[in-house]
Amino acid sequence: MKKIPLWVQIAIALVLGLILGSVNKTLGTESKILGDAFIHMIKMTIVPLIFPLIVLGIAQIKSAGSLGRLSFKAIVYFEVVTTLIIIMSLLLANFTHIGVGADLSGGNVEALNGIAGTKIDFREFLLHIIPSNIFVAFSEGNILAIVYFGVFFGLALRSLKGKAQPIEDVLEALSKVMFKVLDYVIKFSPIGVFGSIAYSMATYGFDKLSTLLDLILVTYAGLAIVLLVIFPIIARIYQVNYFELIKEIKDLLLIAFTTRSSESVFAPLTARLERYGANNSVVSFILPLGYSFNLDGGMVYMAPAIIFLANAYGIDLSVGEQIHIVLLLVLLTKGVAAVPSGAIVILTSVAVIVGLPLEGIALLMAVDFIMDMARTATNVVGNALATVAMAKSEGMFREKQTLTSTSNQDTATGT
Repeated sequence: MKKIPLWVQIAIALVLGLILGSVNKTLGTESKILGDAFIHMIKMTIVPLIFPLIVLGIAQIKSAGSLGRLSFKAIVYFEVVTTLIIIMSLLLANFTHIGVGADLSGGNVEALNGIAGTKIDFREFLLHIIPSNIFVAFSEGNILAIVYFGVFFGLALRSLKGKAQPIEDVLEALSKVMFKVLDYVIKFSPIGVFGSIAYSMATYGFDKLSTLLDLILVTYAGLAIVLLVIFPIIARIYQVNYFELIKEIKDLLLIAFTTRSSESVFAPLTARLERYGANNSVVSFILPLGYSFNLDGGMVYMAPAIIFLANAYGIDLSVGEQIHIVLLLVLLTKGVAAVPSGAIVILTSVAVIVGLPLEGIALLMAVDFIMDMARTATNVVGNALATVAMAKSEGMFREKQTLTSTSNQDTATGT
């Protein structure tokens, strides 16, 4: 009997989760444990995979100058692209006049308990990147701190010129073992998708869909512009075959979309990008950074959400105030990587500054899962493109004549 492809299993799980969450809210709510269990399984593999990949990647970069140049290019790329996306989404929100006449009554501010008071402290953020205890960073899953330490560890290995070869061999073996572990974990993704979707439907449903429909539509329209206009232009600049890249990772996008977790595809995405042609040193360094600093999908949502709330509450934002919002988002979104519930923290921070009631933010949470699925998938595409673009710019991309089938080649996807 022919095995059912993983993407088909996930699609079936999505439909079944929607049905269960709609017809039986009790069981749907209880199904949350399945989704949480899958995400925990993914997270348990991230640190022991990211660390050896970063160290080996840095150790294999030709020179410290190449590393510095690559870092600078990546930071500039992330800053320019995310800023352009924020401006585009702000213009789109103004053009569509979203939120005018919307009824935002019924927002439960208690849903923001523990979040609304959180502040983004850039001093703490910078110190959070530099681990005082690397083992604590490992236990907390602090990716930025692991990247920071991994860069130094990799540079030290490279400077020893083979004297630490046993350590490199151990790290190489560890990465292979973790890819195999991911192979096992990904097989559980349909169960995780089922539990996550069933819980979301049972908890939120579509009760507030009509009230927030224009925000949802504008967000999806903005994401479409990013995926079909902005990203192809960037790909053209860096001579990346964009739609060929999408074809290479299409099944991973479905997993990210349904689980609402970009972490769930980090390992297989690493393998795919290396097989696609990007040098493993570039992939191992740029991809973890992108997961923290290059949240393209999330950037599409922020400005429209603020404009939606302002229009709904009858608050007229001047051009100057909107420029201020753009600057706030550019700054805040770079310091949110280490903050729990980062997107909500950003929205509440900007809302307080602009003078928007927090009840509106609480109401947005009721349909956030609908937008979060598309935002997460867009983040994955953005980071895949950024990684390949950086590899191309550094001449560290291996051109391929033809793309081989994804089946039976990528053990990390379980397909």
